[in-house]
Amino acid sequence: MTQTFTRRAALALGAGGLAAPALAQAPWPSRPITLVVGFPPGGQTDFAARVLQNGLQQALGQPVVIDNRGGAGGNLGTETVMRARPDGYTLLVGNANPLVINPHTMPSMSFNPLELEPIGMMLQSGLIFCTHPSVPARTVAEFAAWAKVKKGDVDYGSASAGSLSHVAMELFRARIGGPEMTHVPYRGSGPAMQDFIAGRFQIMADGASVVAPFVQAKQLNGLLVTTAERIPAFPDIPTATEQGLQDFVVLAWIGMFAPKGTPREIIQRANAAVNKASQDEAIRRNITSRGDQPGGGTAEQLGETMRRDHARWGEVVKANAIRAE
Repeated sequence: MTQTFTRRAALALGAGGLAAPALAQAPWPSRPITLVVGFPPGGQTDFAARVLQNGLQQALGQPVVIDNRGGAGGNLGTETVMRARPDGYTLLVGNANPLVINPHTMPSMSFNPLELEPIGMMLQSGLIFCTHPSVPARTVAEFAAWAKVKKGDVDYGSASAGSLSHVAMELFRARIGGPEMTHVPYRGSGPAMQDFIAGRFQIMADGASVVAPFVQAKQLNGLLVTTAERIPAFPDIPTATEQGLQDFVVLAWIGMFAPKGTPREIIQRANAAVNKASQDEAIRRNITSRGDQPGGGTAEQLGETMRRDHARWGEVVKANAIRAE
């Protein structure tokens, strides 16, 4: 009898041992989620994380913690998430720069951001091409004619070498006939805007929410917006298409991503949370008041946006031999 009991006990313990891992896997999420932002507080990517933070917490029923890990043009935060466990508790809030431009401008990168699992679009923003008030041109055609007459005496600024504002300006320059212009890179949009207003260069492109206060204060002139339609916050600034530039819809986008191998059910639940938060009326007002557009859509759509922009900006980087500094 003792042997029978011992044998049954051993079988029970064995079965319990096999079942323990399954019982330990509570439905996701069962604890706080960390959103890694690869940029310092205060920028557009950080804003996207914080404006959706409460909505995500309500949708998921768990605290959402923001971890700013700025450095290496966004690569530090990206690599942190790529090396994290694929369990849905460490996610990335990333933009086009580290995910689809840096792989072309930083050929020594040891990882491929395209291996991340897309979750959902959090925010989009058209660029506004602005000129300093000293520039006499008010339309794209006038600017192109003026720049050609200046014969190289035109400077343009950017948030940094290899940034979206840099590659977008090079695409614009090519589309208006390739007038000679000198690139003046900065370490961030803030310092660039200070020098722009001071008249140290003549033209720059950046996200609508970045240039909004300066355009509204008439310290800068809006030349064009890169959205398919005019931005409601700037109804007087025409689109590139309206001014004859074809295939010039350029969006600065910010999305949520997970490490490679994250289970599909977690991706789907996180996507549903992003969409729910993006549909909240208060959150939408907060986003659109800055000239940005709320996100939403499927994980597959975000993945397609990544692949499209990776190819597009790769061509521009190659044509202009752009390297990040």
